[in-house]
Amino acid sequence: MKLVVVTLNSHAVAAFREARTRLLDSDASGNLEIALHVAADWDSDPSSAQACQDDLRDADIVVVGQIFMPQHSSVILPILEERREKYRALICLLSEAPVIQLTRMGGFSMRAEDRSSWSPLSLLRKLKGEKKDGQGGSSGRKQMRVLRQIPRLLRFIPGTAQDVRAYFMVLQYWLSGSQENMESLLRYVLARYGDDGTRVADVPAPKRYPEVGLYHPDLPGLGLAESLRQLPEGGGGKYVGILLMRSYVLAGNTAHYDAIIRALEARGYRTIPAYAAGLDNTEPVEEFFLRWEGSPLVQAVISLTGFSLVGGPAYNDSDSARTLLGRLDVPYMALQPLEFQTVREWKDDSRGLSPMQTALMVALPELDGAISPAVFGGRSGVAHEPGGARSVPVTERVERIADRVHRWVQLRETPREERKVAVTLFNFPPNAGKVGTAAYLDVFQSLHDVLRRLRDEGYTVDELPDTMEELQGMILAGNREKFGTPANVHHRMPADVHVARQPWLDEIEEVWGPAPGRELTDGSHILIQGRAFGNVFVGIQPPFGYEGDPMRLLFQGGFAPTHAFAAYYRWIREEFGAHAALHFGTHGAMEFMPGKHVGMSGACWPERMIADLPNLYLYAANNPSEGTLAKRRGSAVLLTYLTPPVLRAGLYRGLLDLKNTLDRLRGLPPEASRDEVDGLRGAARTLAVELELLSPEAAEEDDEPAEEWAGHLWERLLELESSLIPHGLHRLGRTPEGEVLRELVVAAGLCPAPGEDRVREALGGDDPSQEAAFEEELDRAVSILMDAEPLQRVSAAADHLEAKGAPREAAELLLSRLESLADGLRENHELSAVVRGLDGRYIQPSPGGDLLRSPQILPTGRNMFAFDPWRIPSRAAMAEGARQAERILERYTAAGAPLPEAVGFVLWGTDNMKREGAPVGQALALMGAEPTFDTYGRLCGARLIPLEELGRPRVDVVITTSGIFRDLLPLQIQLLARAAYLAAAADEPDEMNRIRAHARERARRNGGDLRMAALRVFSNADGAYGANVNQLVDAGTWEEESELGQSFVGRKGFGYDEEGRPHAASELFEDLLSKVELTYQNLESVELGVSDLDQYFDSLGGLARAARTARGGGDVAIYLGDETRGGGRVRTLQEQIDLETRTRTLNPRWTEGMLAHGYQGVNEIEARVTNTVGWSATTGVVPQWVYREIGETYVLNEEMRRRLSALNPEAAARMGQRLQEACERGYWEPDDDTRARLDEALDELDDRLEGIEEEVAA
Repeated sequence: MKLVVVTLNSHAVAAFREARTRLLDSDASGNLEIALHVAADWDSDPSSAQACQDDLRDADIVVVGQIFMPQHSSVILPILEERREKYRALICLLSEAPVIQLTRMGGFSMRAEDRSSWSPLSLLRKLKGEKKDGQGGSSGRKQMRVLRQIPRLLRFIPGTAQDVRAYFMVLQYWLSGSQENMESLLRYVLARYGDDGTRVADVPAPKRYPEVGLYHPDLPGLGLAESLRQLPEGGGGKYVGILLMRSYVLAGNTAHYDAIIRALEARGYRTIPAYAAGLDNTEPVEEFFLRWEGSPLVQAVISLTGFSLVGGPAYNDSDSARTLLGRLDVPYMALQPLEFQTVREWKDDSRGLSPMQTALMVALPELDGAISPAVFGGRSGVAHEPGGARSVPVTERVERIADRVHRWVQLRETPREERKVAVTLFNFPPNAGKVGTAAYLDVFQSLHDVLRRLRDEGYTVDELPDTMEELQGMILAGNREKFGTPANVHHRMPADVHVARQPWLDEIEEVWGPAPGRELTDGSHILIQGRAFGNVFVGIQPPFGYEGDPMRLLFQGGFAPTHAFAAYYRWIREEFGAHAALHFGTHGAMEFMPGKHVGMSGACWPERMIADLPNLYLYAANNPSEGTLAKRRGSAVLLTYLTPPVLRAGLYRGLLDLKNTLDRLRGLPPEASRDEVDGLRGAARTLAVELELLSPEAAEEDDEPAEEWAGHLWERLLELESSLIPHGLHRLGRTPEGEVLRELVVAAGLCPAPGEDRVREALGGDDPSQEAAFEEELDRAVSILMDAEPLQRVSAAADHLEAKGAPREAAELLLSRLESLADGLRENHELSAVVRGLDGRYIQPSPGGDLLRSPQILPTGRNMFAFDPWRIPSRAAMAEGARQAERILERYTAAGAPLPEAVGFVLWGTDNMKREGAPVGQALALMGAEPTFDTYGRLCGARLIPLEELGRPRVDVVITTSGIFRDLLPLQIQLLARAAYLAAAADEPDEMNRIRAHARERARRNGGDLRMAALRVFSNADGAYGANVNQLVDAGTWEEESELGQSFVGRKGFGYDEEGRPHAASELFEDLLSKVELTYQNLESVELGVSDLDQYFDSLGGLARAARTARGGGDVAIYLGDETRGGGRVRTLQEQIDLETRTRTLNPRWTEGMLAHGYQGVNEIEARVTNTVGWSATTGVVPQWVYREIGETYVLNEEMRRRLSALNPEAAARMGQRLQEACERGYWEPDDDTRARLDEALDELDDRLEGIEEEVAA
């Protein structure tokens, strides 16, 4: 008789082994064999999966528990289905539906077609109970009570009911899985379904334990208690709540829990370790962590369960969790036990946590507002190894966790007037007028507002000047000339102090040489930049270190922060004695330092830098991807801030003149004279040529009728006029008002969410000729919405749109979103969030996203989370992705070209997070594939769309992802890799499947494996980010453009397989790039165009340059997808640069919005000039008129030049230097007079920079 037990994890293995030993010792027949298999071992130890399959093939009785992941169920399902009728009993518990439905016990079957009137499914539903508002699912107590009642109700009912009763008895034993209950479970199953030789009598009833209770290692037996009075005395009056898994406690597998308890108690805390029977922790929190009147008893809560606060691997109720945690209002940390990796595997894995554990144990708790993810313990080995079933602590991590909890509690308890806060500003690239810059944020004005607010709240903030300008001067000027630094030097750290106190000195010196290094040093000291204002220190994060020599990143395997970088963070922690850090804006460098993706160890540099210091991080609300990286790698609590208002670009100067001329031309009556028509047409042509909207050659052609010719130009002007652009920068705590708010709401209406686009369609907005009329009606509707009485706003505005022909339902959907946006913007809590965070309180979580389409990001000042990774790509995203994929192919083939041989495709994290994976859907659609989901709706694989359904050949897609995408979307990397392999292995004609053709040809040519030849997802090596192309362009250290392509291949040449593991594959990558005829990337958002962010030319530009080099200099099309305003467009890169240059860089509305923010505004303008050079270097598509107009607008205009230089002399000079570089590299060939004027202007800028520096030094 062979009984086989298969379960997910090993927490009860030791208890099972003891039970098995006792049972075998008492077996008189000698026939009994009992085997246990743990699914968590199968990924890392394939032999254990094979052993399980072998045992299942000759088993007599099988018990399966908690198999809810498809990668595990797929191992056993085929055998269970084949052998089901041959088993004496097949008992499947707490697993996904396909497994549960195989249950067969005597006359009882769980299969739908076999179910008798005694199906237990209706009884099982009762276990879930009813959800009440503000609460999670039914409590563990209620579930267990119902579970115990069912066997009693069925006890005296004969027939199949007894098998149903047996099912629930086994479930009781399993859920209270102590050693005694595990033994009774085995005895019970054998007694009922074994043969005569193995049946046993007198099986004890399931032993009962508290469903909600407490645990402590110093208590007798299993360490259980039911009241706080039973817990050991000790510690001071400070309590920390700890949430545990009851199953581990009952199995006696608690060494990792005990270590956390002991570490906290060693720091003077009294711990309250609590558990619940189910996965809803509401009851233990309410019963043990809150006082009777509702105030918190605990100062912090840490969860060791590995799951959401309310819910488990199959679901989570984050709304209930947020309500409960809001009542507690203390820091809540969700820590990670290693369930699917051993401790050794985690230590050796450069990714840290596996993708599955990251999704289950990090991403889902973040939806609750959990902070500071950290591994604290896990399996010592695989289940069949001696001692491998036991959980062990990771001592170094346990100590860091306890220190971190202590620092958060210390922050809460320290009076405000005594608290020390280290504010960190950023400076990248250094020495370029970029000290104190951050995405979308007016840093110095916001900093001044924060310091004033802290002073008003009782913090000791001394010598705070009255104005932002004075504050900026104190930080940026001061003694900087004395030390030759970008900012004031606050402290000189002797090199010998650094050597004595830097724990990782050897690793730093291996990269940067002996202390004090080359960055921020006077030769004998390390210079800490910044200024102290009483107990608040405002510091400048030191440089990364490679800025002056970015090529070193290509050849250097390991990397470390500079001496100055490491010394800065140690100084603010230890010498300044900060109680908390506040990183000021998006974003710095610390969280991008080398180390694991998630689940950091003490060897990871971000963990070393921030250590145990509470870390608050002001972050743009539209950037959930990089924000999530800061949370997971930098232990940051994010405090979101608004992005600037988005307005319509409008027209200016010559563009406005052209529109007026076209207005007159289009308005001529039919009887107008030929001379009048020709005169206006000639004037319009002349203006269009001057504006570079029409080439001189095209202007000479006179074949097109006047109406059509004018109509095309008119549509082009409308696109420019209605383009959405960011206006200025955001100031913390401020909201848009008046006309700016109204325009922002209108802009949001121009970017329809799903279901709202029917309004645009009905009012003709999809027809370029009707776009202006649609915008006019939307303007009126928004005015009504904002002026009407609160309860009548949506209805009154919908009346207007309905009267114009819009469907009522869609109009109300659109206007409800716009009302939510307007209401959410009427208040701003960002400054209050800083105060709340520094008080060590719970920060409510918030989704990230674009303000225009996602008003749920309001109010800002909350702790941003990313997404549920199991749901990406969503069904809607796949549909959207398929439509855009067809647009890409239609644009490419419009001139008669065949489908591209291969498409180079860039994927970023942020746009996938904000759009539910639509860009992933595009890549899959091009390949002719789609995701598959399990019975819980979780992503579990890929399938190919049959060719007859697809209706075209599969396109080969060579995907490059950002390092952030790699870190945050590992399941999606596996999905894409799986889809590519399925296509490569498909039995289809080569002409209908270019992935197959290329992969098989590669495998034949190189004698390689098809799986390697099918790799199509490329990214950085683990722990590395970026292609380094932007760093090369910024430093100007490259000579040949091919070097940029080489950098891209060198940095991105790691192919990721179906398990999400990287392989050095630069030669394969180059081979694939030689087939790429089209490169593509999606625009990330309205706020960020290709001229705004250097990462665009780092990724898409680098890819295009690498492909062109691989193709021997052959042309490669470069497309951008724009779905930021609903619908979808595909533009060439040249069209996008033209659009952004006219609507942003040269647009007075954009320019003045930036210059209103002074120093940083000039910075933002200069960045666009550098990015333009970057596009020329990587693609060569920037027309010369762009440089000419930038030069005339900013550097060659004397008034503007002096204005820029007065606000930010470094950035102004750098702008001139970029234009000069464009000339030297042949991207701009101005006439002699213009070149002479440029040289004179640059000399003046350099002189002014030098003169300003001399004046400051004096």
